[in-house]
Amino acid sequence: MSIFVDANTKVVVQGLSPTSQGLYHALRNRAYGTQVVAGTNPKRGGEVVEGIPVFASVAEAVAETGADASFIAVPPTAAPSAILEAAEAGVPFIVCITEFTPAQDEARVFATLRRYFPGSRLLGPNCPGIISAGACNIGITSGDIALAGGPVGLVSRSGTVFYQALYELTEKGIGQTTGVGIGGDPVPGTSFVDCLAAFEADPATKAVILIGEIGGNAEEEAAEFVAAEMTKPVVAYIAGVTAPPGRKMGHAGAIISGSKGTAAAKMVALSRAGVTVARNPTEAAEAMVEIVRELT
Repeated sequence: MSIFVDANTKVVVQGLSPTSQGLYHALRNRAYGTQVVAGTNPKRGGEVVEGIPVFASVAEAVAETGADASFIAVPPTAAPSAILEAAEAGVPFIVCITEFTPAQDEARVFATLRRYFPGSRLLGPNCPGIISAGACNIGITSGDIALAGGPVGLVSRSGTVFYQALYELTEKGIGQTTGVGIGGDPVPGTSFVDCLAAFEADPATKAVILIGEIGGNAEEEAAEFVAAEMTKPVVAYIAGVTAPPGRKMGHAGAIISGSKGTAAAKMVALSRAGVTVARNPTEAAEAMVEIVRELT
């Protein structure tokens, strides 16, 4: 099993053209086994690109193909309207990989989704996407670093460390259920808590790796949830231990303000919640190996 997506998920790619990044990643996702059933482009409705039918709108694509997930690969200025278009078309799961979406736009879209489209979940913006190992890959994660059939779920703010964690687990023979890259922007559509709750409810997921980073309080919120609600073991790694306060590191979400948002504070909060806190991704994978051994 998995969370949010599976082998039956049908994906519409917003921003599809013969030369687009959307097409490049759509073909990679399709090669993994994902059901990429449609693309959208207002100027190319009616065309077929690499075997993918293109529609002028998401509503048309959903009506014709039954798409129930969207993969948004459009420029930052177009991302907010693309997200809302997918929600208005009734798409329940929306993945937006677009980087540099203004925080104000993210906040507005998040509030609009929550108020008017509670049936649509947004993953991102500025995220690597989601991979249900062996079944569905939406986004930019390389499918060959994931291993199907295992008991571990992953959720990460960092894209790069997300890839490394998947690879480390796979190299050690520990398969994954679902890996979710929530992105590190200040207003993510899906949070650590959202994913932890889904993993807790998923019978196939027996343990979880959480990858955080400096900035914000998402990890502290996750720690509170783990302490109150999680029955499954959690291993965590927090990137940015050596980051200097007040300096932006990587993206808008990764900034320390005074005593808030430090890696040390997050590690303490998670440790107090009963989470096994690792010093690097390799150590996190090694800790998970021991946990999986005990579970089996």
